[in-house]
Amino acid sequence: MWFITPDKMHLLTPRENMSTYTFNKHVIKHHFCKICGMHPFGEGVSPQGNQMVAINLRCVEDISLDSIPVTHFDGKSL
Repeated sequence: MWFITPDKMHLLTPRENMSTYTFNKHVIKHHFCKICGMHPFGEGVSPQGNQMVAINLRCVEDISLDSIPVTHFDGKSL
């Protein structure tokens, strides 16, 4: 997942072609393909109150996932 502000995202598929689901507290809108179920992105609000989009980088054309720096986080050890 890569987090950006909504103004930085350009959708190629119309929103009406997607389904939306909210889990648990219903604060994040998870968008899915109606046909295959792929989850390309989600929308929510950051802890600072800013609108944010979490993009599944596997849905971005011409990107090598190996070139993306990864920060591993061990929440279990907290």
